[in-house]
Amino acid sequence: MTATLTVTDLVKSYGAVQAVRGLSFAVAPGEIFGLLGPNGAGKTTTIECLIGLRDADGGSITICGHDLRREGDAVRERIGVQLQATALPERITVREALQLFASFYAKRAAPEALLARFSLTDKATARFETLSGGQKQRLAMALAMVNEPEVLFLDEPTAALDPQARRELHEAIRGVKAAGRSVLLSTHYIDEAELLCDRVAIVDHGRIIALDTPANLIAGTSASTRVAFTTAAPLAADAVRALEGVSGVSADGRATVLASAAPNRTIIALVHLIESSGGELVDLQIRKPSLEDVFIQLTGRALRD
Repeated sequence: MTATLTVTDLVKSYGAVQAVRGLSFAVAPGEIFGLLGPNGAGKTTTIECLIGLRDADGGSITICGHDLRREGDAVRERIGVQLQATALPERITVREALQLFASFYAKRAAPEALLARFSLTDKATARFETLSGGQKQRLAMALAMVNEPEVLFLDEPTAALDPQARRELHEAIRGVKAAGRSVLLSTHYIDEAELLCDRVAIVDHGRIIALDTPANLIAGTSASTRVAFTTAAPLAADAVRALEGVSGVSADGRATVLASAAPNRTIIALVHLIESSGGELVDLQIRKPSLEDVFIQLTGRALRD
């Protein structure tokens, strides 16, 4: 299958600071490909180079068979872009914004169809200034899809959104994938990358330090499953440390977190310990390893640092 986006040895510097250091990856048709990393990792600079907003210092970018440097006009007809902030006149209506953006392209989607696809039909005549944060982001994605692009670039599309607005935007992104479009998603949200992305490139200091499916990346980490529980009264520390499968214990009063390589056996042993000591289990949670654990293992620090 021919990739819709191919990036080879991409380099971008600002003076003495090298923001992007030799990134290489490819995105397949109908794939959601994630760039996951902390703020300042080089994700936004990478996207700005890929869409022609900044000139790369080195490397090559091919989109839908066209070299960005030599065939920029052909590339721009085939991509859609949603950056972190969308600036529109405050008094423009949703329908007017779609009509305006559609006028820039020879190939265009019908504004009414976009309104329906992104759940904006009832906001068609609403002014931009009256929209909620989630509605503004859905409009931004609709504007990015106005030319029916083959590749959609999304830079932190759900930043600062409430949970409900994030879920709605996630559904919209899945809809783009279902239509056979490629999506390049930049995010620093662990759950977003795990939920949406077919493959993820973990980026740190301008380099890709790991690239695979979320499941394969997590399976490759040595991080243990964490069993977090709260009891009515503290359990004997030595007895907790001796539970089957436990490799680490962190306790704070009645709350305890266990690192376990065999969580099922650990939980069974924990329940027996609580019953035999006459205790009461108040809360129990299982926390599987995540992409956060992968990042910590690779870099020695949390993704949010």
